[in-house]
Amino acid sequence: MRPVFFALMITGLVFSSKISAQLRWKDISDSFSGLPSGIRVFESRDSMEGKPNRCFYISADLKDKLLEFTTQSSSGKRLTPQQFFEQEGKPVVVVNGTFFSFQTNSNLNSLIREGKQLGYNVPTVKNRNDSLYRYVTRSVFGISKNRKPDVAWLFTDTATKYPLALQKAPLVKTGPHADPDMSEIIAATTKENGVKKKWKMQTAIGGGPALLHNGEIRITNKEEIMFVNGEADRHPRTAMGYTADRRLIILMVEGRNPGIAEGMTLKQEAMVLKSLGCIEGLNLDGGGSSCLLLNGKETIKPSDKEGQRPVPGVFMIYHVR
Repeated sequence: MRPVFFALMITGLVFSSKISAQLRWKDISDSFSGLPSGIRVFESRDSMEGKPNRCFYISADLKDKLLEFTTQSSSGKRLTPQQFFEQEGKPVVVVNGTFFSFQTNSNLNSLIREGKQLGYNVPTVKNRNDSLYRYVTRSVFGISKNRKPDVAWLFTDTATKYPLALQKAPLVKTGPHADPDMSEIIAATTKENGVKKKWKMQTAIGGGPALLHNGEIRITNKEEIMFVNGEADRHPRTAMGYTADRRLIILMVEGRNPGIAEGMTLKQEAMVLKSLGCIEGLNLDGGGSSCLLLNGKETIKPSDKEGQRPVPGVFMIYHVR
């Protein structure tokens, strides 16, 4: 699903979590034969604020040395998650991630594999009201070489080895250049952004917007210039987060399936991640792109009538035997 971009930006939305997201979860790990002990799978069919719901999450131990976390890009073409599963040696987990261009089949978000950038964030969005450009920093989930997770807002530059990371807040800035360089973006940041000039991650996958920051719901949809009036829309969703004890949570929400699953809003998605103990998390590409495979077996029913949508980038987990 491609994001529709904002013409205006306002401060990030901070929501109260008074509306319960305490879904009842059933451990269904035995339904997927051969899962390693470091990965557990859960399903809920509880309604979400009165609407039919079906969703899954996996919990994967980032400290487990028998689990390998990585990404892959299909380089100028798109593959279904099932095709990635077959091509990449049948990983335990395959999940969609980045937004992408249907015209060029390229990732529109950061994608890092073995420390190398395979995909880059969109650098700017044109402002409709004047000649200026909105400089874009989009949220990304990353895992360092020593297996420490992080969610940050990145500016990526094809001329630099490492992206620039903003740890406290995304950038809200306009400028005259359609393709600004890293020095211009660094000059535009402040202490409030929490700038890290070299975000050295072994593995990373981006999307947006961020949903949680410092354990609280903070949806930076407008700051990241994502969905126009889309915060209250229900859709299939893909999201990632991590807990204080370094467990990766991947949330997969079924939607557009009348009477069975209507999907979730960004706020509901954030609330569920928080209820699962995540301290940071982000939304990834959803809609018809949402798909999670466990040992090659689907969890949700993809919403496209054709089945799994081809995508240019995925996140994967291997069991190292």
